[in-house]
Amino acid sequence: MGRTPTLWPNPMDRDSDQEVYRVSTTDDRRFEILRAIVTDYVESQEPIGSKALVERHQLGVSSATVRNDMAVLEAEGYITQPHTSSGRVPTDKGYRMFVDRISEIKPLSSAERRAILSVLDSGVDLDDVLRRSVKLLAQLTRQVAVIQYPVLSAARVRHLEVVSLSPSRLLLVVIVDNGRVEQRMVALNEDHDEEDITRLRDMFSAALHGKRLAEASAAVAELANSAPDDIRGAVLNIATVLVETLVERGDDRLVLGGTSNLARSAADFTPVVGGMDTVLEALEEQVVVLKILATTQDMGQVTVQIGEETQTENLRGTSVVSTGYGASGTVFGGVGVLGPTRMDYPGTIASVAAVAKYIGEVLAER
Repeated sequence: MGRTPTLWPNPMDRDSDQEVYRVSTTDDRRFEILRAIVTDYVESQEPIGSKALVERHQLGVSSATVRNDMAVLEAEGYITQPHTSSGRVPTDKGYRMFVDRISEIKPLSSAERRAILSVLDSGVDLDDVLRRSVKLLAQLTRQVAVIQYPVLSAARVRHLEVVSLSPSRLLLVVIVDNGRVEQRMVALNEDHDEEDITRLRDMFSAALHGKRLAEASAAVAELANSAPDDIRGAVLNIATVLVETLVERGDDRLVLGGTSNLARSAADFTPVVGGMDTVLEALEEQVVVLKILATTQDMGQVTVQIGEETQTENLRGTSVVSTGYGASGTVFGGVGVLGPTRMDYPGTIASVAAVAKYIGEVLAER
């Protein structure tokens, strides 16, 4: 349903002399009129008439030419007349043309980037970093921000610590390279001294270090099969807990921020597109949003899905701007914003790219 969403390079990495495709003079002029309509409508939320376009923009043509061009744009489905007034508003097709032909995405300033990094770097743990991320992204874009928890199956074990709490009770601390930390208690069937605990720590650390989670689970199972007799029971106890820990969790997969921003755009969610209630329902069904993020997780590429391109009935009145975040070529998860199709696309694309970049950097350093 819909056309292929746009993929934008990270605006902080864009080549300033990137070639911009140009068509005929008449088509260029009509695109400038469409661009002006989109820009003014995003700002004012009021239908845009030809007189206002001539007054606000240096189009270099007469009002009659603007009216004629608007008639062509309407006939081709790029703009529409919402009611009997003379004003026009962009359609999803019009927004798509606008996004496809944005020639420059202004990167955030150095001060803005430092501020983002400072906010995220102050997070005390993974949960705090993700909460800060969605709050910050919602503030920057004035939309609903969403971020997926790091996908464990894509992560590698960075460190395993085995702490003796008593001769028959251990604490396992698993740290993976996406910043996630899992702690589990293990009750042993019999007492073990510090020498045994050291052997267990060394054995499991060597088997797990640097492995992806699926590989790590297999390595743990192999240890259980080949453990020395004197610590076999302890190995089995630890292996059972670790396998459960390393299996992908199905809860706490998505963090949302700025849901109240939808109220500012309530008028955009008309009954024709299902109303704002349908959007809230989709957000509550997190699997819907996770599915969208899962298809747009290329680091360094920002994806723009407009209206029906989301392929989700409840979200056909929205646009989703998203990308992947991670480090060292590994994608940890998806991050993006959701809002009405009447959206500041250039600013939103830049903000999503910047926040994603710094989430990856912060988590990689932990």
